[in-house]
Amino acid sequence: MSEKAKKGFKMPSSYTVLLIIIAIMAVMTWIIPAGAFVDGVYKSQPQNPQGIWDVLMAPIRAMLGTTPEEGSLIQGTSAAIDVAFFILMVGGFLGVVNETGMLDTGIASIVKKYKGREKMLILVLMPLFALGGTTYGMGEETMAFYPLLVPVMMAVGFDSLTGVAIILLGSQIGCLASTLNPFATGIASSTAGVSLGEGIILRLIFWVVLTGLSTWFVYKYADKIQKDPTKSLTYATREEDMKFFNVGEDDDNVNSTLTKKQKQVFVLFVLTFVLMVLSFIPWSGLGIKFFDNFNSWLTGLPVVGQIIGSSTAALGTWYFPEGAMLFAFMGILIGIVYGLKEEQIISSFMAGAADLLSVALIVAIARGIQVIMNNGMITDTILNWGKQGLSGLSSQVFIVLTYIFYLPMSFLIPSSSGLASATMGIMAPLGEFVNVRPSLIITAYQSASGVLNLIAPTSGIVMGALALGRINIATWWKFMAKLVVAVIVITIALLLLGTFVPAL
Repeated sequence: MSEKAKKGFKMPSSYTVLLIIIAIMAVMTWIIPAGAFVDGVYKSQPQNPQGIWDVLMAPIRAMLGTTPEEGSLIQGTSAAIDVAFFILMVGGFLGVVNETGMLDTGIASIVKKYKGREKMLILVLMPLFALGGTTYGMGEETMAFYPLLVPVMMAVGFDSLTGVAIILLGSQIGCLASTLNPFATGIASSTAGVSLGEGIILRLIFWVVLTGLSTWFVYKYADKIQKDPTKSLTYATREEDMKFFNVGEDDDNVNSTLTKKQKQVFVLFVLTFVLMVLSFIPWSGLGIKFFDNFNSWLTGLPVVGQIIGSSTAALGTWYFPEGAMLFAFMGILIGIVYGLKEEQIISSFMAGAADLLSVALIVAIARGIQVIMNNGMITDTILNWGKQGLSGLSSQVFIVLTYIFYLPMSFLIPSSSGLASATMGIMAPLGEFVNVRPSLIITAYQSASGVLNLIAPTSGIVMGALALGRINIATWWKFMAKLVVAVIVITIALLLLGTFVPAL
């Protein structure tokens, strides 16, 4: 038997997988009839098949958010450049922080502090990420955490998969069980014409049950790896990963005491992430006006307001452009505080940004799938087929089939806000015909979207996370298989419960 035969099939890279999916979607635009919803009514449209040129241009159009005809924003598709640039600025920020040596010393300190109780980190961190997911849809923002947490997990005796799972699984389970997430629950509730609070009790039950299940799942895996490292699904690349993440096998001889300047860097480092979290939570939508009022007062001050800038955005209204600014500014500030020379700050910032360039490109390529579908006008046709197939059923059958309907739809449209905007105006009224509350349909939609966005290669969040953790998607699928089945079974059971108990 040849060496090639012994090696067997090797999963293509993330880029290749995504480009293949884009090409398949382009073929589908030749087969699936074109159509669009006009004022809530589906109407056939002239076929607009996508060719080779469109396939090649899809990632570019996704990055810039432009149409092939006018160069304007693509309807229903946000530009990936905001997220991509945010990721690059996070990389630059981390590059400067790494130059100070604070992270290496800090990781050694954590390893020493949690010696013998390393798994406590999982029990603390996963619910925190899940809380971010359920409240404000924590997704692309998590990209900043992978280069920090993965080395920590490896240093305390686990593997890179454990670090990725804590962040990706934690945040996306939170999104699956969204309670106040404005990008999923908020947009879906608004489109369906119901309040954000309707159905929140059932969603809280979702959050508690599924966060507990996923935390236990990662905890058990980490326990197995700690006892026998060869059981790791990434054991074959462990040595390479240890070198890449600069993790030493023996941390006893590593300095674990921060210097005075490193402590100052640490304060600024923590402050950066606190500001990022505060800035992304939609406070005004939750009825909290403090940050809006403070910003109005600050920018309204004579002279001071003009110096700061009249266009300053309040915390809670920031998005990726402001987030990118935060990391870029704090990266430079940390370099100055630590005493790095100007050329050191620039070179380390650029090196850090270069390290995350591949992740930034992944986001654009993933969104190219939606560009092809939208430009080929097949998205609404697929939605209309689902609408026709779900009408005239009992409440229990309807909610289960609605959930099943949203599984492939979430694969094709990984954007939770885009999927909600495109479908909820159709599905919510349809459910009322069979006595299914709009809030329950919203829960079914976000549950399906959430579980697919744990594993879908069309998700920039998933592919970006795996790229940062140096994990092959086939390995991730193997790791997630049993959990995904359990999540689907529990979700269907809770949705059925919702049809019997109106108070939920």
